[in-house]
Amino acid sequence: MAEIDVLIVGAGPAGMAAAIEAGKAGLRVVVLEQHQTPGGAIFRQAIADAPAVRIPPRVAAIRHELSAAFAASRIETRYGHVFLGIDSDGFVLAEDRNTGAFVTLKAKSIVLALGAVEKILPRPGWERAGVSTAGGLQVMMKETGRAPAGRVLLAGNGPLLVAVAAQMAALGNPPVAVIEAGDPFRRFAAGVALAAFHQHLAVEAFGYLRELRRHRVEWQRGATLQRIERDGEGLIACVRNSAGEIKFIRADRIGLHDGIRSNEFGLAPANARGPLVVHAGDCREALGAEAAIADGRAAGMRVAAALRGFTHAEPRELTRLRQAEAILSRLFAPVETAHPLAALPDDTVLCRCENRNVGELKALCGGADGLTGREVKHHGRFAMGSCQGRFCADNTAALMAHLRPDLPAPQARDLTGTRWPIRPVPIAALAASGVGQAKEQEI
Repeated sequence: MAEIDVLIVGAGPAGMAAAIEAGKAGLRVVVLEQHQTPGGAIFRQAIADAPAVRIPPRVAAIRHELSAAFAASRIETRYGHVFLGIDSDGFVLAEDRNTGAFVTLKAKSIVLALGAVEKILPRPGWERAGVSTAGGLQVMMKETGRAPAGRVLLAGNGPLLVAVAAQMAALGNPPVAVIEAGDPFRRFAAGVALAAFHQHLAVEAFGYLRELRRHRVEWQRGATLQRIERDGEGLIACVRNSAGEIKFIRADRIGLHDGIRSNEFGLAPANARGPLVVHAGDCREALGAEAAIADGRAAGMRVAAALRGFTHAEPRELTRLRQAEAILSRLFAPVETAHPLAALPDDTVLCRCENRNVGELKALCGGADGLTGREVKHHGRFAMGSCQGRFCADNTAALMAHLRPDLPAPQARDLTGTRWPIRPVPIAALAASGVGQAKEQEI
């Protein structure tokens, strides 16, 4: 079998676009995708015979065009393959969930199109059963064609909350309320700039708001979720509104969201001795679907240029979309300017996997010399659980910097480290691969 020229990890918008561009150059391209269909989280497909979730016409057109081009390219795609990391020799390790064993592959160049990671700020009670991410609820709706059941509250910060709320309403179960830390209505200039600069994005936003208004969904702006309490089989959300009043909202499920960030957890920097490694899409810079496609094309052109010996340039639309994202950030900037972690009670859980709390971090950081991020991880078990720090490393590092401003500010990577596998490894896969050795695949 011919040698792999380009190995692409992830068949979301960026991965598909990169594969198409690299394939046009006549390179042998292989795509690894952990799900059984392409699309990633943004363009997630419905499972079985579930009805498709309604999405804005422009987004649907972009998805259709990209999916059709990817299918027509006939790029070899190996579904059910979970990316676990790259070793110092440039071998990619993946878990083949179709066979339950490991495989290793090697290529001349590797494009990592791993998508974004949803950002969640800790609140007292956020670890309780029934609390998830708003993005997770959205993916569930895309897969099943059904809204989550019961009384659902959405809380946090950012435009995704409005999109999820509108999709829930369209599917017949609007949320009881949306608690938004920002207040776009107070930032009229940013709203006008968005409408002028990126008309399609503004039209999409107004469509979501119209859906909320039609279903009378309460959108509390400049409000914050203070804590979550258990009430029998349900939950009670303690909310502080824009006037500073405390109100309580009953819910069966709460979806949290505080933005997104690039996804490079656990990955070591590119090794000069190994293959060319390129990050693409939201895992490099979280700017949304259109930017992910443009960045994926750029990544495909970059590896093709490196292997074929020609030049390439960054697509112009990336600059425009980067500016649009900056406007959105201003539009949804939280009204409350205090440090979001400063006032957390000591018993607030920071690391859900290891059940480590704010008070335990304060105790670790209280010594005369303080501790580094690596020391906090090994002495306190922060960022050592099954999620490998995806949710807690940033928050832990930020709180450490706040607690000890006299010390150099730690980074999330100080806790997550640069190691592989970057995800927990099933014992069954180890056993199937033979005495802990990954099974090398013939290529």
